Amino acid sequence: MAIRTALTDLLGIEAPVLLAPMAFISGGALSAAVGRAGGLGFLGGGYGDRAWLEEEARRAGGERLGVGFITWSLACHPDLLDLALDLLAPPAVWLSFGDPRPFAGRVKVKGAALVLQVQTVAAAREARDLGADIIVAQGAEAGGHGHARSTLPLVPAVVDAVAPVPVVAAGGIADGRGLAAALMLGAAGVACGTAFYAAEEALTHPAARERLVAASGDATQRSSVPDVARRLDWPAPWTIRTLENAFMARWRGDLDGLRADAGEVERYARAREAGDFDTAAVIAGEAADLVRAVEPAGRIVEQMVGEAEALLRRGPAWLGGR
Repeated sequence: MAIRTALTDLLGIEAPVLLAPMAFISGGALSAAVGRAGGLGFLGGGYGDRAWLEEEARRAGGERLGVGFITWSLACHPDLLDLALDLLAPPAVWLSFGDPRPFAGRVKVKGAALVLQVQTVAAAREARDLGADIIVAQGAEAGGHGHARSTLPLVPAVVDAVAPVPVVAAGGIADGRGLAAALMLGAAGVACGTAFYAAEEALTHPAARERLVAASGDATQRSSVPDVARRLDWPAPWTIRTLENAFMARWRGDLDGLRADAGEVERYARAREAGDFDTAAVIAGEAADLVRAVEPAGRIVEQMVGEAEALLRRGPAWLGGR
């Protein structure tokens, strides 16, 4: 099992597969498992929870792993970047959603690769000019926060715009077919969140795992409902893709009403811990159809890379069988 790309060479990994830094899901055990399977896991630095970051770094057991932050939130907790750089000595730091300029120099001076996630070609050019070592081109199919463009046309456009900077495709990729397709689009690898959301090592509530395994991408939708319910002041233009549920359906058309309803906000705050996913969000993307079992993360990586390698080896058969 081996697919060598500019991404694997740059990060010193065997598989061109990155675990997306999902807040409060991509913990130390999951990140470490992806790393042991040949990819690179990223701790989900999330919304500035220092204790969580320290605990999950410990749970990684010394395994080599990266760390990712929500950039606009990191601006409120800038000390967490220094903590992560010193505590983990990560090979890469992934910044998403916000202005990375205050942090880029601090990442690079520590010798970590600077990974910048974008949703537009214009933002990709800005990331290149800022010195990004890796650019993640994220399509709107992705679970969690994102914007408007689709992965299939966005990735090659970003590849053309920022060459020779390696581009990682994200959004709607959860198996070897997606990995092979991304490589054909010019990407040097893929970043996956939904594919690992139900993994055994993920910090996912068992009831949320069950929901995802039973779900279809048809049942996902983008909104700001979970952000309003969590009192998170997410800036435009980003919205969050989740599975549909009763709470989303009730409040999607009345965000102002939700903001004013303290009882509903409190109910949402209790729901995840209680396993109530008719209320709390299962944050998943359109690749939900491809997640059909709770499996170890290592097996997910191995199956993805093995399937992609088999597909790529079949290439000559498509050229007239010669």
